[in-house]
Amino acid sequence: MKAGSELPRWDLKSIYPSFDDASYIRDKELLSRETQRFIDLLGEPLPLDKEAALPLLRAMLDACEKTGDLAENLRAYAEAVYTCDTSDLQALNEINALETLVLPLNRALVLFRKHLAERESLIHSLLKEKAELGAQGFFIREAMQKAKYQMEEELEDLANDLCRSGGDAWSRLREAISSSLSVLWDKESGEKKTVNALRELAFHPERSVREKAYKAELEAWASMETPLAACLNGVKGWALSVDARRRWASPLEKSFFQSRITPKTFTALKSAMENSLPVFRRYLKSKAKLLGLESLAFYDLFAPVNPALSAAGDNPSDAASPKTKKWSWEETGELIARCFDSFDKGMGTFARHAFAFSWIDAGGRKGKVGGAYCTDFPLTGESRILCNFEGSFDSVCTVAHELGHAWHHEVLKDLPRTQNQYPMTLAETASIFAETIVFEAALGESEEAEKIRLIEGSLKDSCQVICDILSRFYFEKEVFARRSRGELSPAELCAIMTEAQKASYGDGLDEKLLHPYMWAAKSHYYSASLGFYNYPYAFGQLFSLALYAAFKNEKAESAGRYRDVLRATGSSSAEETARLAGFNIEEAAFWEQGMALIASREAEFSRRAQRR
Repeated sequence: MKAGSELPRWDLKSIYPSFDDASYIRDKELLSRETQRFIDLLGEPLPLDKEAALPLLRAMLDACEKTGDLAENLRAYAEAVYTCDTSDLQALNEINALETLVLPLNRALVLFRKHLAERESLIHSLLKEKAELGAQGFFIREAMQKAKYQMEEELEDLANDLCRSGGDAWSRLREAISSSLSVLWDKESGEKKTVNALRELAFHPERSVREKAYKAELEAWASMETPLAACLNGVKGWALSVDARRRWASPLEKSFFQSRITPKTFTALKSAMENSLPVFRRYLKSKAKLLGLESLAFYDLFAPVNPALSAAGDNPSDAASPKTKKWSWEETGELIARCFDSFDKGMGTFARHAFAFSWIDAGGRKGKVGGAYCTDFPLTGESRILCNFEGSFDSVCTVAHELGHAWHHEVLKDLPRTQNQYPMTLAETASIFAETIVFEAALGESEEAEKIRLIEGSLKDSCQVICDILSRFYFEKEVFARRSRGELSPAELCAIMTEAQKASYGDGLDEKLLHPYMWAAKSHYYSASLGFYNYPYAFGQLFSLALYAAFKNEKAESAGRYRDVLRATGSSSAEETARLAGFNIEEAAFWEQGMALIASREAEFSRRAQRR
């Protein structure tokens, strides 16, 4: 594998060459002008006469699309530059400048939704009678629903303005701390490691190294626990205060709306997740046996297992485990493109384009944020992917995951903004579906002795997406409940996280060796506008498994059907999108289908482990 410094960095020149380039400055000015035009259109409520209201409504929708695309393109660029180097002051200043620039647009959207809600009967009549509005019907209805959860324009304007120095500022502080936080790793050489580098060592084959990294990581987080706790209190406190003024019954109710799911769907999903916990605890105990341990510590969750467990007897006297394969960047690109080809040639071609044209920033480095994400640029129809590639098969799957997001955008990019904005739940479906394609293809091509490693890797990922995600949900739910009564100390946050992990992992992990600072390590808790960005991953995994199972038997039609599902995500609820694929996601039985596949893999893994 190439060294981190030699891994590719993304090329953003086709988006904007720099913050000082004329194209970037031009789009900022254009956003300002188009926003003013939008505001001018909103000077008066929609006329009561249908024929008079129709052209004005069309103009409002057009303005909504133009300003939204411009704002997203500019913000995505600034965030892309900043997340690669959180010490870049110009990028930070541009983010702040853009937040100021979009304040009038936020005000316009509030007024736009208000105008629609005030003419709800008229709007419904126009949607029934005017076929040309049909494709935008979902967007319009959702906008009228949003109007019920917004304050008066002046208060919304104030809330959006204060968020820049409130919730969003706390989030950026956490990002700056976590991207540069490091501790001494080797006393003799003076080598330091960032927390992101320490987390990567959770995959190391030697337990002593994993344990050392785990302890060093906890030490690092503990050294910054006070400002990080302030960040979390600030974000959650801001969200609770503002959301209450917007008349949301709870943060969870708001998350259902943002995820475009019903409470019934969530209840069915959560029930299936909780019912699956014994499966994951058996898996963790089997993994402990393979590693020669009485029980796993948190730092053993990602430990590689012995792949020399062949189907023909799995003799413990077999040769020692070979070292875990390290994937080069070239091998990664070839595997992903080939696997995507097996499902959809267009998807494979798209992946090759992303690799060839520097759409991926792969190497970890100081100042770059941890984890991975995909960002889209609507004006150019392109995507970019950030990851911290370290050569494991998990890293390969992470790249496939983010390319799944990018493919989702590719399929939707020809549709206007009013038809291509999808919720978190369905976003994670696309990414995990892509990941599943790569895993299943790799499993089918692997030697028998390697299959056990891949099966274990799949279970490890599922354990994170189901079991660990459940612990994160428990944690966030409790934090919201307590934050409504006052600020939480670092010790309280650690205690809540530990109890949440105990409730989820149970006796699958040593309860004395959990990760109390996971609240500091995960960025998803620090979004002022998004609460509960955890269960959408579980939704995505189980929904994508069901899609994969349905489509793998329809070779001739599956690619087209999958594209149809993706195109529907921007203009329908999660339930409606699922019905397009033939699923009823409000029933627990649906979610149990995906769990059944995971349970079958666990049974195979445990069967092999018991032979040791």
